[in-house]
Amino acid sequence: MGQTPQAIPNRLKRGEPADVVLMVGSALDKLVADGKADQASRIDLGKSFIAMAVRKGEPKPAIGTMGELRQVLLDSPSVAYSDSASGVYLSKTLFPSMNLGEGFAHKAHMIPAEPVGKVVARGEAAIGFQQLSELKPVPGIDIVGLIPAEGQKMTMYSGAVVANSQHRAAAQALLDYMASAQADAAIEKSGLTPLPHSAH
Repeated sequence: MGQTPQAIPNRLKRGEPADVVLMVGSALDKLVADGKADQASRIDLGKSFIAMAVRKGEPKPAIGTMGELRQVLLDSPSVAYSDSASGVYLSKTLFPSMNLGEGFAHKAHMIPAEPVGKVVARGEAAIGFQQLSELKPVPGIDIVGLIPAEGQKMTMYSGAVVANSQHRAAAQALLDYMASAQADAAIEKSGLTPLPHSAH
């Protein structure tokens, strides 16, 4: 999602070929409404939670309570967060509710077009926030952990077949598999929390 050229809605608008889209559920719903993805195929795949990372080898501060998280935010010289669902929530809801003072806005930056972890790995931000699943694959960072439950926002990751897919049956088979119990281990390894499966 987001406004960058690499964002899925813009890539589909340009006519890039795709069979399946995997993205934040609320953004996927907009694609379905716009006729870009097939409503009947839409399925939720896993829950995503916000985590914090530091550059590899840096000390991992305690963020187990809201008080500890607030102290880390105040002490950090620079803070990065994504331009997707988690970052919008942090910048518009969580951070403003934490009384971080006027100086905080000058050191906190929304990162468009690339994973927050890469910015932290390069040393351009002392701490970074993004969904755990987005931080996990990035080299050069250490994941401190999830932010506390009281400040957390769950994001549902979902999938659907692209409306003009040339391989609909294969696309649907992939989604069915990803939503099955057989895929739970891979979903979990990716940093998402698998959903419960109803017995058929």
